[in-house]
Amino acid sequence: MPGPQRVAVVLPVYNEVTTVAEVVRAVHGYHTGPVIVIDDGSTDGTGEVLATLGDATVVSHAENRGYGRSLTDGFSRALADGAEVVVTMDCDGQHEPAHIPGFVRALGSCDIVSGSRYLPQSPVVGVAPPQRRDVNRRVTAVINAATGWTLTDAFCGFKAYRADALRRLTLTEPGYAMPLELWAEAYRAGLRVRELPVERIYFEGDRSFGQELDDPERRLGYYLRVWEQALSRSDDG
Repeated sequence: MPGPQRVAVVLPVYNEVTTVAEVVRAVHGYHTGPVIVIDDGSTDGTGEVLATLGDATVVSHAENRGYGRSLTDGFSRALADGAEVVVTMDCDGQHEPAHIPGFVRALGSCDIVSGSRYLPQSPVVGVAPPQRRDVNRRVTAVINAATGWTLTDAFCGFKAYRADALRRLTLTEPGYAMPLELWAEAYRAGLRVRELPVERIYFEGDRSFGQELDDPERRLGYYLRVWEQALSRSDDG
């Protein structure tokens, strides 16, 4: 029988000084392999906290390069280090590391496991900002219409990937729309995708997407533009 797979957990981080140490500790409670933290130019002391953690590999960006760039740099480091499975989680305390083993097991029947905060089995803690839920719903519907999939959550950052599946994706979008590029690439590559329920946890306050992207309609336009460009690029190639 084959031995256990080498699993790496990748955590993109930007200004999460109050949660990053606790999240890394929690991950180690359910995961014995490497933890790779991508510090995307944090300015709030996150880097100083990470420097005190001896149980994580830290990749630091000198300046903020974007959520998508942080993920792709994390993928590159995990694959270079020999990971056979890569799990991604956000570092704001809204993802429960207890799901990591289940996500890894689920890869036995697919190439990408994606968390969903909107399946009937997804527990709810707090209230999702209505405009964020609406943008997610509209984008998810566009993806499903093009692919024939039945996704319920286009944007959950809690995912698990087979390494060989990641190597088939060309991911270049540095910003928050990178998941749309990922879905387009996965569809064109014929990858098998499965959703698993995760908690829908929202605390007080809503994260800023920065500058004009805090406007929901502009953010929606950006997401759909990246989706259409990625799908067209894949068709051309």
